[in-house]
Amino acid sequence: MRKFWEYVTVFLIGGVIYSMIEILWRGYTHWSMTLTGGACFSVLYFLHVYARRLAFWVRCVLGTIAITGAELLTGAVVNLWLGWDVWDYSDMPLNLWGQICPLFSVLWLGLCAVAAPVCKRLAGRIAKREINR
Repeated sequence: MRKFWEYVTVFLIGGVIYSMIEILWRGYTHWSMTLTGGACFSVLYFLHVYARRLAFWVRCVLGTIAITGAELLTGAVVNLWLGWDVWDYSDMPLNLWGQICPLFSVLWLGLCAVAAPVCKRLAGRIAKREINR
């Protein structure tokens, strides 16, 4: 049960952080991005906390691939299939269906690097909280 609450906490924190980043970046967000952000942060948390045997750069690249894939999947559903027009990268160079582009993948790589100490600190706080129970 402890792991369940750890993952729920990580998901919720990731959703809130991603939503805040998006609001700062473009002035608004969408609930689908909150869910996607929570899922992506959960992947980063796993990579940076439980897959520490992998080199740092490998964890960052895997995180970038996961985030870009989640963005493509979410975009295919919410933008292309449902027509909600949450975002559109059609004006960006080398975009794929207007849903992903290399520039944002590079930004996700930077986000993955920044997430490492955040995930480590969060894991420490969760562990400390469990010890104090």
